[in-house]
Amino acid sequence: NLGRLTAATDPAKIKEADVIIICVPTPLTPNKDPDLTYIKEAVKQVEKHLRPGHLITLESTTYPGTTEEIVLPNLAKTGLKVGEDYFLAFSPERVDPGNSNFNTKNTTKIVGGVTKQCTRVASTFYRQTIENVVEVSSPAIAEMAKIFENTYRAVNIALVNEFMLLCSKMKIDIWEVLDAAATKPFGIQVFYPGPGIGGHCIPIDPYYLAWKAKEYDFSLRFVDLAGQINNEAIWYVISLLNSILNEKKKSLRGANLLLVGVAYKRDVDDYRESPSLKIISILRENGANVSYHDPFIPEIYLSAKGTYLQSVELTKENLAKADCTLIITDHSNLDYQFIVDNAQVVLDTRNATKNVQKGREKIIRV
Repeated sequence: NLGRLTAATDPAKIKEADVIIICVPTPLTPNKDPDLTYIKEAVKQVEKHLRPGHLITLESTTYPGTTEEIVLPNLAKTGLKVGEDYFLAFSPERVDPGNSNFNTKNTTKIVGGVTKQCTRVASTFYRQTIENVVEVSSPAIAEMAKIFENTYRAVNIALVNEFMLLCSKMKIDIWEVLDAAATKPFGIQVFYPGPGIGGHCIPIDPYYLAWKAKEYDFSLRFVDLAGQINNEAIWYVISLLNSILNEKKKSLRGANLLLVGVAYKRDVDDYRESPSLKIISILRENGANVSYHDPFIPEIYLSAKGTYLQSVELTKENLAKADCTLIITDHSNLDYQFIVDNAQVVLDTRNATKNVQKGREKIIRV
């Protein structure tokens, strides 16, 4: 503890720092166009306090060209020369929340500076704390690499979700199919289906790339189709739920439904863009009584209604009174045998109940 890290809300403190890392949200507008408001506001503050010797790195995921087309022109207004007076680079944040094997220190960092000297200075800084730093030739390379990483996941999840839909019609167990495919020791990386994609990166970043591609009169058909398929996964879950309720001579209206897990992935407390939000919204709009349990998220904000929903305890009583219990997120600290034992019926969207021995007749998997 050298006392070099302090927190401040006063932008004037920027002048006292040697390194400024811009790591702010990059959401979408209602029309699904890039919203760079946070980046632009951060850059405006840096511009006001920029001084010789500063290193500025942008870590927010964004479309290729942002560093040189948005950040650089604003900093250039100061009259200081990039690569000589100050240094500017893009180095995407790479984190996998909930992953105990990889952290900031042992996750390779890529760095692309506006000039070679910018790259060298930024790399020297990151090497103080990160084991492996890889230099690339430009900010655009680093920006595109991060977009590719997340788009790769979105597209492959869409592929397996489409297989899920087909396997459902063919009465083939998608989970056994994937376990079998995973035995091949080369040429395959297995992804798993679910109720849709979530988080702040994977559902959003492909739209950033698609927007930029239009500037070059290029349509990302494959990426666009992946987005459509991943959205269809939500409606597939709703369709399965309707079938379950129909078997019980019930409808969505008035049904008591319990969602287990609302986080976008297992063992995290982040529900941004989680498919659970869309599912809850659809169910409530159709008159269902919806509650949820998530050990990591005590309450969620439902923006469409402007209301909060609190997590309920996972008790025998709450499970028993639900007409259907939907497993949306497969947190590792939940007792799935207990859930199955006490639920009327379980709709498992993550294969979380694969090791449950008793009561399998109550389980319906996607």
